Amino acid sequence: MEQSVVIVGGGPTGSWLACELRLAGVPTVVLEREPEVDPHSRALTVHPRTIETLALRGAHRELLAEGGRIPSGHFAVLDERLGFRELDTDFPFTLTIPQARTTELLRRRALALGADLRCGHRVTGCTETGAAVTVSVEGPDGAYTLEAAYVVGCDGTRSLVRRCAGVAFDGTPHTALGTLGDVVLDDPPPGAVASAWTTDGTLIAVPLPDGRHRIVMHSPEDVRTDRPGELAFEEFRERVRRVVGTDYGMRDPSWLSRYGNTSRLARRYRAGRFLLAGDAAHQHMPAGGVGLNVGVQDAMNLGWKLAAVVDGRAPDELLDTYHSERRPVGADTIEHTQAQTALMMGFSPQGAALRSLLGKLIAERPQLRDALAERLSGLSVRYPPPGRAHPLTGHRAPNLRLSDTRSLFDVLRDGRPAFVGFGRTDGLGDADDRIDRCRCPLAPDRAAWAGVNAVLVRPDGYIGWATDETDASALAAEARTAAAALYDPRLVARPV
Repeated sequence: MEQSVVIVGGGPTGSWLACELRLAGVPTVVLEREPEVDPHSRALTVHPRTIETLALRGAHRELLAEGGRIPSGHFAVLDERLGFRELDTDFPFTLTIPQARTTELLRRRALALGADLRCGHRVTGCTETGAAVTVSVEGPDGAYTLEAAYVVGCDGTRSLVRRCAGVAFDGTPHTALGTLGDVVLDDPPPGAVASAWTTDGTLIAVPLPDGRHRIVMHSPEDVRTDRPGELAFEEFRERVRRVVGTDYGMRDPSWLSRYGNTSRLARRYRAGRFLLAGDAAHQHMPAGGVGLNVGVQDAMNLGWKLAAVVDGRAPDELLDTYHSERRPVGADTIEHTQAQTALMMGFSPQGAALRSLLGKLIAERPQLRDALAERLSGLSVRYPPPGRAHPLTGHRAPNLRLSDTRSLFDVLRDGRPAFVGFGRTDGLGDADDRIDRCRCPLAPDRAAWAGVNAVLVRPDGYIGWATDETDASALAAEARTAAAALYDPRLVARPV
């Protein structure tokens, strides 16, 4: 059997995973049930870490060219904005770009890399049979089956793949609703983003590339467990008027919708030859626009590991680290969005007092503001290593400027890991020929990097190993162990 991967779902998560697998030469089929990209985009934002993720492969330029740049974010629509300019990244902003366009760009890259993208092909069942998974599909020309080494469910909150794998989706049903509308505003609010919170409701308004605005709202009457019928335009307009005193000259809605704060997390991200990513693995209120971003970062973590297992460079156990690293991120995302839901929907005097107090704390304590900004941006994620390790291990690597005029992201563009040396690094020369080697004139001017002599950066841009060692023979021994442990979690790099 050809060692192939079938991805179910061709949204941003499935498309980026296909890009990563094809970059490594893995035969990849993407099965997308819809014949066309959905023009209604729930997601509008691409956060700094996701831009970095795309930049690691040189796939970010079109998004940068098309997206609007917002240099700050929000936590629960508090008045105190979370500035991104001080974040340690080349991309200190959020991009506003509709999910439909992001999907189109990522699909185009996947196709260029050789992915077999099949739109209008609906998966009806998946069965694991020892050394393979049989996938049953209903296509435009009839039913057929595929065999794959692994199947990845990127097929949303109602994931068929998750059900076929027998993975529980634990959590809570919705207790609150939100409403959104894409509308024309004849008298729009000034600025890139407008927001308001009163005891009559919460509102955020963001301009869209087509000249419309996306307005997102929460109202006191939406603290409820039932789900009323379709959202009427007049109802939506009246809600906006109650919060801000005007409807901004609202007309010509192209999309009106309700959504809830249902929060669920897959009990396992990996079950045998089934894996889950994106909304198939985690569901939450879209507070802060994090959903698409977490999904793409799921795919980035999984892509290099799955490729290494499929082509025999790593044992099957490497896939278990996808679960151990990414499921805590999903749990953290649910906690983060549920906390924001409570604050956004806290329309009582007590809720207003809590918002006021938290806003004052953010304004008075820059460290708290920056911590919330890092969490929202995705830059705070760390994958804790097993056992003792250098404090840098598991953190993302910044885009270091190297001695030969390249940057670290340039080196990682082909999806291979890289050793980066800063001082006496002769010992890296014979470490592992599967891993690129490069030099940086100086370690970054950051306290955590003081004394660091070398790091091993994983294909997804996270540090797999770091050392202060300068003795050539000791450094070489450490590096060889670290290189082996990168692909085989049964091995542990020697602590430093």
